[in-house]
Amino acid sequence: MKKTLTIVSAILITFLSFNANAQDDNPKPKSYLSFWGGQSIPTGAFGQSNYSNNSAGFAKRSVTFGLDVGIYVYKNLAITGTLSFQDQGQLNQMDAAILADGYNTSFKNDQTTVTIVNRYHNVNLLAGPQYSFLYKKFTFDIRAFGGVIKSTSTPQITVLFDYSDHPGQTLTQLNSTALTLGYGGGAGLRYSLGDSWDIGIKANYIGSSGIKIENTGNPDNIGRVQTKLPITELQATLGMTLKF
Repeated sequence: MKKTLTIVSAILITFLSFNANAQDDNPKPKSYLSFWGGQSIPTGAFGQSNYSNNSAGFAKRSVTFGLDVGIYVYKNLAITGTLSFQDQGQLNQMDAAILADGYNTSFKNDQTTVTIVNRYHNVNLLAGPQYSFLYKKFTFDIRAFGGVIKSTSTPQITVLFDYSDHPGQTLTQLNSTALTLGYGGGAGLRYSLGDSWDIGIKANYIGSSGIKIENTGNPDNIGRVQTKLPITELQATLGMTLKF
């Protein structure tokens, strides 16, 4: 009997050890909450400084920060959500000079003064599926998402014609707080610091059909008239992740 119990105990210990090793070889991802920050990099027409392109935004590289939540619903498949804030800078003196020269040409003027206030600020609310690949202490995430982009501020551009055929005429591209649909995808790499924390890097691409822009003082739509601004960007970020 003692010999039988010894054999059974040895088999049980061997099985438990094998099962533990198998679980280590196939780690399961945990749901998480991530806090991150980094750079927002305007792409396409949004980042161009071109008077002749009505979609050009003259946007600049600046900062973004936000949080992600991921809930694993089946094995390595999760549903994720993102809330983030973006700053894409403001137009500088060179941009104002480009616009002034362009309006001078379009209106056949001698002198044009361009005044610019406000920055590009917007908030993203996005959600979508994510799949995670785990290897030892590393987790590689790929995801797609869609949602809304809410502009909270855009540059307001005022154009005043002096000493010309249109003295005192003022054109204004108004500040926009419009809403548009957003979409995109991203990938990230996380390194486990323990049972509860990861540190990681992430890259996202975010696009949109564009926010509505309104103008005053140019009823004949002469020269540059921007009515829609497509917000597109790359994000490169570093963050901390709390797993639960």
